[in-house]
Amino acid sequence: MDIHILEQNETELLKELTPDDWDDIVPAFDFYTKSNFCFPIKVVQDNKIAGIGTSIIHHNIAWLAHIIVLPDNRNQGIGQLITQTLINSLKAKSCDTVYLIATELGAPVYKKLGFVTETEYLFFRDIKPQQNWSTSDNIIPFEENFRKQVEHLDHQVSLENRMFHIEPHLKNSFVYLQDDKVEGYYLPNWGEGLIVANTTLAGVELIKLRLKTKENASFPINNASATAFFYQHNYKEFKSAKRMRLGKKKNWQPTKIYNRIGGNLG
Repeated sequence: MDIHILEQNETELLKELTPDDWDDIVPAFDFYTKSNFCFPIKVVQDNKIAGIGTSIIHHNIAWLAHIIVLPDNRNQGIGQLITQTLINSLKAKSCDTVYLIATELGAPVYKKLGFVTETEYLFFRDIKPQQNWSTSDNIIPFEENFRKQVEHLDHQVSLENRMFHIEPHLKNSFVYLQDDKVEGYYLPNWGEGLIVANTTLAGVELIKLRLKTKENASFPINNASATAFFYQHNYKEFKSAKRMRLGKKKNWQPTKIYNRIGGNLG
């Protein structure tokens, strides 16, 4: 069993590692192998890739993502090896906090390695927009003069330096504007469509906008306003997933996340 850096020309080999209930993982690993802040690795056993994973670094905060082991190679310690190898590399890069979103299979492995559960994300599906969900007049397309406010709000909520992620998606994004202040933003093209909002009104109105083109949603269980909105319209979560942390606790604000980015970034 050997562990190596995953190279860009190997991503097409990963199709068979995609779990049945996941989207195709190849585009994600294409992104990881091309980015200087991502560090994907592979475990090779019997001349084939048996497991993969990556770390994503935002200054002193990192995420672990797409830790996957082929079904035939499970229960051999491969998932633990991948996770520990990524953790060790992050220590050398001065990351004092590591996050991940855990599947049911992965959570026990991460717990053994010292991860603690910070919160859970709720998942909803098969959502149909109601006819009376009109778009608020306060929601407008992003303009360049809103950039600093979006950056400030994102850092205030996430405590991560991730504007370099956000910038490519700003031209297709929306903001909720109240008295010339950005109270929320929606990035339709970043992952599952991130929504961050300072106020319940901004968050709920941006949820309605998102559900005009999406039939699913996911956000931290701490966000009582988002939960109440979906329960009010008779939607109930079909599953949940743990957000786990290793290292220093950060005072991020899950109550202001109205839709997540994805399993790789929260």
